[in-house]
Amino acid sequence: MPHASFVHLRVHSAYSLSEGAIRLDELAKLCRDFASPAVAVTDTNNLFGAIEFSHAACEAGVQPIVGCQLALARDEPSGARPGFGQGGKSGSESDPVVVLVQNAAGYRNLLKLIRIAHFGANGIEAPVEPQVALGELVRHGEGLILLTGGPAGPVGRLLAAGQITAAEAILLRLAEAFPGRLYVELMRHGAAAEKATEPGFLDLAYRHGLPLVATNEAFFSERRMHEAHDALLCIAAGATLSAAERRRATPEHYLKSPEEMQKLFA
Repeated sequence: MPHASFVHLRVHSAYSLSEGAIRLDELAKLCRDFASPAVAVTDTNNLFGAIEFSHAACEAGVQPIVGCQLALARDEPSGARPGFGQGGKSGSESDPVVVLVQNAAGYRNLLKLIRIAHFGANGIEAPVEPQVALGELVRHGEGLILLTGGPAGPVGRLLAAGQITAAEAILLRLAEAFPGRLYVELMRHGAAAEKATEPGFLDLAYRHGLPLVATNEAFFSERRMHEAHDALLCIAAGATLSAAERRRATPEHYLKSPEEMQKLFA
């Protein structure tokens, strides 16, 4: 049977605690049914499921791609280059990016980055929330593939704020740090921020010859699971379903089939 021409590169399993709701064995079987040649699991700030995921995917005949969604700190130590801190004590504001393991060196570096995210660069001063400075990501970038994080990532956030020059500067620094391994990430869940930033992403990617990648940030396996997942987010946040100001996913944050993804990004 021929392989499908789309691979999911941004999937949150149940190991994205109180956030993801996809079991790893279920993910492997779905990708097998989709005829997907590979799939990445990118849980938030952890690799708890990496070994279990690798075994389940291999048993299903699917190539496992180990990865992680990392939170990058925004605030920087005094005197640092804007947007590229050196790993000092961080505040709570951060932007997500996705890193995918390319080889053994990348796996070791991802382990280091997760340790830094939870315990700080010096192993003593832990961040208020798990996060790493961009300087640490650059320092430990060997063997890792980087996705820009979509509209919520460091580049997308600046594009949404109209700070085109700053967004371009960070993108170019990342392109320098990840030569041939940086991908400009586009997402289409129907969110206003995605529509607002996509033209800017396309312009920067074409201007600087950077490749594009389409992702669908999957938190649950089927569209019908949206309401149950919404309740999970409320439990995690201690909020009610009727609360106006709380985190939400859309019904589109499910594991779409390759055919659905091809139609979405046709």
